[in-house]
Amino acid sequence: MTLSATPRTRLRRKRERQADDRALLHAVLDEALVCHLGIVDAHGAPLVLPTMHARVDDVVYVHGSTGAASLATEREVCLTVTLLDGLVLARSVFSHSANYRSAVVRGRARRVSDPEEHLRALWAVVEHLTPGQWNHARRPDPRETAATAVLALDLCEASVKVRQGPPGDPEEVPAGDRRWAGVVPIGTVLGTPETCPALPDDVAVPEHVRAWADRTRVAR
Repeated sequence: MTLSATPRTRLRRKRERQADDRALLHAVLDEALVCHLGIVDAHGAPLVLPTMHARVDDVVYVHGSTGAASLATEREVCLTVTLLDGLVLARSVFSHSANYRSAVVRGRARRVSDPEEHLRALWAVVEHLTPGQWNHARRPDPRETAATAVLALDLCEASVKVRQGPPGDPEEVPAGDRRWAGVVPIGTVLGTPETCPALPDDVAVPEHVRAWADRTRVAR
């Protein structure tokens, strides 16, 4: 369950923030709702795409358009996620920072072509973002399935970087210094679900949607 750093994933600065726990890698990927996929476009220019993802065991599935998938298939890509946990306000501007958990995954992207794996990947992405929605909404039809690409990226080469705790001002607090320092926590909280105006007035918010939104508020 450990992460073995490679020359591409070993931190060069702040090495004490590198974690080697694979379970932490899984947790960061599972909590993040958005990832960024770095690829090279048809003209050789670097391109970073925000998109949705889901982890199944040691594979990350990335949802995308067929055009983006064509650029990334069987090419080296870089997938990143960041969870911002707090703003760290120090007594000196130089020592300001942020508390965060981030993950970087490097590897060769594989386009999912097997129909069963493709459907499992779409299920994983939907359930990762909105638990319980796969059994509530209409399933994709053949045309929609063909228009939706999925990339798979193994978690063989990955790194996790974490910063937690109070400010790291190097000097002691001088007598009489009243400047405040500390951490302003940040978290993702879902708001109250808003029903689509096209629906009849008597269509209630499903219990799984209401419970999912409530859990995030309780957790904070």
